[in-house]
Amino acid sequence: MSLRHDHELDARTRRLLRSLIAQYLVDGEPVGSRTLSRSSGLDVSPATIRNIMADLEEAGLVASPHTSAGRIPTPRGLRLFVDSLIELQPLPHEELARLQRELPPGQASTRDLLGNASTLLSAMTHFAGVVTVPRQADFPLRHIDFVPLPNAQVLVILVFSDNQVQNRVVQLAKPLDGRELEQAANYINTHFVGLRVDDIRAHLLAELRAAGSELNRLVASATELATASFAPQAGGEDVLVSGQTNLMGYAELADLQRLRELFEAFQQKNELLQLMEVCARAPGVRLFIGEESGFAALDGCSVVTASYGVQGRVLGAVGVIGPTRMAYERVIPVVQATAGLLSDALNRAATAS
Repeated sequence: MSLRHDHELDARTRRLLRSLIAQYLVDGEPVGSRTLSRSSGLDVSPATIRNIMADLEEAGLVASPHTSAGRIPTPRGLRLFVDSLIELQPLPHEELARLQRELPPGQASTRDLLGNASTLLSAMTHFAGVVTVPRQADFPLRHIDFVPLPNAQVLVILVFSDNQVQNRVVQLAKPLDGRELEQAANYINTHFVGLRVDDIRAHLLAELRAAGSELNRLVASATELATASFAPQAGGEDVLVSGQTNLMGYAELADLQRLRELFEAFQQKNELLQLMEVCARAPGVRLFIGEESGFAALDGCSVVTASYGVQGRVLGAVGVIGPTRMAYERVIPVVQATAGLLSDALNRAATAS
């Protein structure tokens, strides 16, 4: 038998491959034919199993490390396992209760909530927990105030739906007095609370264009202030990482050079943030095994993520980074549940505001 494509595996071969991978994920050791014969529950001889394993090795789904008689799954084999052989189980009640207890709505700030999620993911999986922090401008505006400063400057106080307060100092072309600033703030608070700052700026600019020669001074002042106050700011996105040192305990990642590259990636965050942004753009769970992430520092790792958001709009992603030998059937439900509860907490906070 020659396996040219993964979908050509018959039921017996798939069962053996599932048993081999399940055994390997538990103890990390190459799995021999006799062990596989017992664990699979199939009434086949070790010789038959060896022949099937040889075909799986030829197909690139398993490999023989060194001179061992046993075999381990390759990244391609793990991918097939996750995509079509894994049997996911619901998250145990006690673990779900722990997540619900430690990710409640109404915390001091969204960043605190995201930090808790990162820490929880690390504690529950014993891997590194990662959570992206969205730009503050991705949250709806709750209130705005303007305070006059010398030299045509204005202090802008922004209160967002997640209770975060942000102060910005903007420079205007000419000064506005306290009454004009109050009128502009009242106009924005009356008409645009509940919208994101990018949307507010777009609405005001549209109103300004529609006014034409009948330029309304109040709209003009509000537009000038909003354009300056809500101008896109460089950066703002971040990724929170917890439990990096957990990875030092796994033999697969024990190489000092690999650990150094991995910890540098955690420290610099640029590549990690890029990867998490890619994950956030896709619904549901995303999984990268080994080289699939496209980042050399993560070649020996698996990354499991799920997106979270508020009011139907994706804000970021949560996930874990660990060795490719992880209990996917347990890790995936933990990540899914965390993303769902994080979205619930943010939605409740937005509704309450």
